[in-house]
Amino acid sequence: MKGIILAGGSGSRLFPITKGTNKHLLPIHGKPMIYYPLSILMVSGIREILVVSTPDDIPRFERLLGDGSQWGMSFQYKVQHYPEGVAQVFGLGEEFIGSGSVTLILGDNIFFGKGIYRSFQQSGERGNGATVFCYPVDEPERFGVIEFDSSGKVASIEEKPHFPKSNMAVTGLYRYDNRVIDIAKTIQPSSRNELEITSVNEVYREWGDLGVEVLGADMTWLDTGTHTSFIQAQLLIEQAEERDKTRFGIPEVMAYWNGWISQEQLYNCGARQIQSEYGMYLMQAAQSLA
Repeated sequence: MKGIILAGGSGSRLFPITKGTNKHLLPIHGKPMIYYPLSILMVSGIREILVVSTPDDIPRFERLLGDGSQWGMSFQYKVQHYPEGVAQVFGLGEEFIGSGSVTLILGDNIFFGKGIYRSFQQSGERGNGATVFCYPVDEPERFGVIEFDSSGKVASIEEKPHFPKSNMAVTGLYRYDNRVIDIAKTIQPSSRNELEITSVNEVYREWGDLGVEVLGADMTWLDTGTHTSFIQAQLLIEQAEERDKTRFGIPEVMAYWNGWISQEQLYNCGARQIQSEYGMYLMQAAQSLA
């Protein structure tokens, strides 16, 4: 299993704060936004990751993330010259994906809570096909929407419907078998002139191969694409970290718990950032393991 983080786009909904930088590099409670989706991929044991972004922003991500070796991982980068929809990433990432399966996460999606571990495990047990992760929302018309029939199977999936058939939104986290590459090549642009990820999911639904994981009350999902949700993410993560006495979105610590780096390497990750609160936290975390 490999992972792709889509971190492109202009971030126009967050103008003017994104006129000078990529929105996925904006800080969310002391960490770059992209650290959160990156950590979610790491939760499921994914070590090989492709970051897809704009020509201007790829060098910024390379400067932030490097080649991944400092965390026992491997990062590659791909330029998306013209954003043509989420499904475009499978063409851009075809060589990277190779013959295996892939997890895609949108770079402005934040998940936290114990439920994500269980959901990932269950989706991994499904084997072939696709899995989408859903969450109940107040404004489903902003998202792809799943409708279930009386037996609990997926009856329909629609992209940003004017009249949603449910409040169950498809989050920006998707898992696919290797067929997704060929499926994406057959997708035609929608009325919005985009290659919709919903169109890919619809193919899997028609084949009877679309699985759904509903994220429950022990999970929080935030799409930080608007000013309101961006501020909400800051506040909720601050509250959750204070309540649970832990921190979310820390790749270095996740790499340690996955066995990809040693205690000494964790400490050194912090020592290289010793003048920051983040660096001090990493050093303290490493020392507490002694």
